[in-house]
Amino acid sequence: MVKHVFLTGPPGVGKTTLVQKACDVMVSSGVSVEGFYTQEVREGRRRVGFDVVTVTGQRGHLSRVREKSVASRGGREYTVGQYVVDVPSFENLVLPLFRNLNSSCSSNRQVFIIDEVGKMELFSQAFIRSVRQTLDSPIFSVLGTIPLPSGKPLGFMEEIRTRTDVTVFTVTKENRDVILTEIVSALKDCLKQSA
Repeated sequence: MVKHVFLTGPPGVGKTTLVQKACDVMVSSGVSVEGFYTQEVREGRRRVGFDVVTVTGQRGHLSRVREKSVASRGGREYTVGQYVVDVPSFENLVLPLFRNLNSSCSSNRQVFIIDEVGKMELFSQAFIRSVRQTLDSPIFSVLGTIPLPSGKPLGFMEEIRTRTDVTVFTVTKENRDVILTEIVSALKDCLKQSA
């Protein structure tokens, strides 16, 4: 039985935009939606990092470009390419969303947005545990994003991709303008199956 919907595709193809549009459709049809999405941070035309934004509009740093003049401040530094990942900021914003989900369990099915489960987010072991618990919960359907596999597979992303209760849609430039209906339909089916 499929309970969750994940989108995958190359960077910049429109996964987050589709998640936001699907979220709007679900909310307008009376479904309770919680969670977060990732948003680029730009200075002019230059991408300087990523923020995490909750569906209620709270915002926190996920990563920023390391400035050449700034040395590491000591302690463990997590990097993905040119970006330094701010794990404490990410966890401070995102982990309470999972805790609130578990404390507000109602009999109504809910959609939880996880955009995204990617390399930066996976530096947080607490995040990985929280995602697993949410995927295993009978109350929540997850609408999430995962990157396309490239190079060495990342275990947790592959675990999600191969779960029998997950449907994965591949978003491309060719289908991104027409796939929303399929995503929303799959998500509504997920909610019906356990209602």
